[in-house]
Amino acid sequence: MRYRNEESVMPRHTLDELSRADTHHAIEIADRIWWVGYPQEDDIFQCHVYLIEQGDQSVLIDPGSVLTFRHMLRKIEEVIPFSHIRYFVCHHEDPDITGALPLIDQLISRDDAVLVTHWRTKMLVKHFGLRLLPFWLVEEHDWKLTLEDRTVEFVFTPYAHFPGAICTFDPVSRVLFSSDIFGGLTPEFALIARDESYFEAMRPFHEHYMPSRDILGYALRAIERHPIRIIAPQHGSIIPEHLVSPMINKLKTLDCGLYLIARGDTDIRKLSQLNQTLRDITQTLLIYRDFRDIASSLLDITRRMLPVESMEFYARLDENRVLYLLPENRYRGIEAEPPPPVARILDLDRKQWSEMNMAGVAEFMLAHDDDQVPTLMLPLFSPGKGTAQAVTVVKLAEMVAANEDLRQIIEQMSVPLQVAVEREMIYRQLDMERQRIYEQSIRDPLTGLFTRLYMQEVVQRLCDIQDRSSSNSPVSTPCHLGPGCLCNIQNHSPGSCGVAMLMLDIDHFKQVNDTYGHNQGDVMLRRVAAEILDTVRNSDIAVRLGGEEFAIFAVGDAVAGIVSFAERLRTRIAMIRFEEPMAERAVTVSIGVAVRQSPETLLDLIQRADIALYEAKNSGRNRVCRAVESI
Repeated sequence: MRYRNEESVMPRHTLDELSRADTHHAIEIADRIWWVGYPQEDDIFQCHVYLIEQGDQSVLIDPGSVLTFRHMLRKIEEVIPFSHIRYFVCHHEDPDITGALPLIDQLISRDDAVLVTHWRTKMLVKHFGLRLLPFWLVEEHDWKLTLEDRTVEFVFTPYAHFPGAICTFDPVSRVLFSSDIFGGLTPEFALIARDESYFEAMRPFHEHYMPSRDILGYALRAIERHPIRIIAPQHGSIIPEHLVSPMINKLKTLDCGLYLIARGDTDIRKLSQLNQTLRDITQTLLIYRDFRDIASSLLDITRRMLPVESMEFYARLDENRVLYLLPENRYRGIEAEPPPPVARILDLDRKQWSEMNMAGVAEFMLAHDDDQVPTLMLPLFSPGKGTAQAVTVVKLAEMVAANEDLRQIIEQMSVPLQVAVEREMIYRQLDMERQRIYEQSIRDPLTGLFTRLYMQEVVQRLCDIQDRSSSNSPVSTPCHLGPGCLCNIQNHSPGSCGVAMLMLDIDHFKQVNDTYGHNQGDVMLRRVAAEILDTVRNSDIAVRLGGEEFAIFAVGDAVAGIVSFAERLRTRIAMIRFEEPMAERAVTVSIGVAVRQSPETLLDLIQRADIALYEAKNSGRNRVCRAVESI
């Protein structure tokens, strides 16, 4: 026999040296802690066995299977005689751990050898019918085992993956023998994990092997209570100290129970990719508020699984309007008539959709659009209404097969997409409602013009801007509107800016109310207001000051031609004709015009316009008068 003092036994090494160690021999990974496993060829599910060297009280961690038994036995004999092993720890009952027990039972030559495990594991392992290995249950020994120079502790990690699953922690070497937790599916054998990329080997293993994130999280919290330096899992690669915390933190993020999303296909890596996609979609919905960000992220995520060129959405705003969200305008959304294929899908319930879809696949329709581009059309059914309130149009770079894989991808994406679009529609409707309420608060309900309160707030800001521009910028070419005009700023042309006010009053309006009644007076007010709205620019501010009195505030280029604009408006109003009983009644207005001269107050500007209006009325009405400049 060759034991640990001979050259064939590998002493403890640095991380780099351990990575290159000869796995045909036992390898000491920590003080008196030995790896005695065996790399199986072409097996992504490598199983490790560990030995805690304690003289004739030594411990074998997870003895392994029949496939590796003779190799394990040879490596143990390189360190200690097999007969020195007293404790055989089985973290759970699977055959990759317990398969070699009947062979071990035949080799036992001592009366005090025991099988260390949890009572739930005993319930199954007892069916091996072992003759000489009695059970030593961790829960009956305060979850501790006292050895020659250390006392190891057992960590209860229930349902990860087995109801009675346990781990073992050695406080001297600070090695955690973690059983299935931290295991990985490694295409090529690697004794030591080199960097954080090892997590991608752990991901599919834990996603399908662990029942849920809650269960895995409970186990990880129990493990974290110990000052771990090395993690020695049963599968995958040994995790050195610098990777312990990163691997724990990454595992906390996993969604487990992978087979819950399986539909006949149990390909772990494919399901893991789908699971990662769903997780990223959910994360996208949590992180982003703006639909542009959500849609862009969803597009990138979907491209992992499908050859997607673009993703568009049609969604109902109300019974008559459909919003079209497309990447070309960054998903701002425009009201649009949906194309016939989409229009046929909107408002269908699930039964109608299934009947319409001749392929019999209820989750999507795979076809070509008018330009012969392969297209997926996915109806998004509202949980509340039970009908398709939106349609996702996915344009593909190439045709894909309408098979079970595609069906599964679409089915899993439907709910997140529905949530994203429905949430956006709710936001849009809330914005529209807020805008409606705001418009009601700033608009005169009879005429639709702005209120005096809104005028005072907005026009005052325009005046403040004019004052700041006038005082802070060098003067260039003088403007005919006066020294306080906004255009007297370097690089601005004369007349290109400023603030001007038109104040207009309906002539003889009291006679209208007295002769035809207030209802007809309201008709006249609405007609005059409509003419004002039809004449002003979008940048102008049209206000109902009260009664039959209106105001228009013009800014920018319009200021230079303010008098001409006032004449044009007066002429248009004079052309208004009414139906009975006012068919014979003409309507005219008198208008006063004033151009603000900085730093004139808004009140002073209004007073000057009012004086000009008074002059227009006194000089015969139905005319425009311009106020005398204040400067």
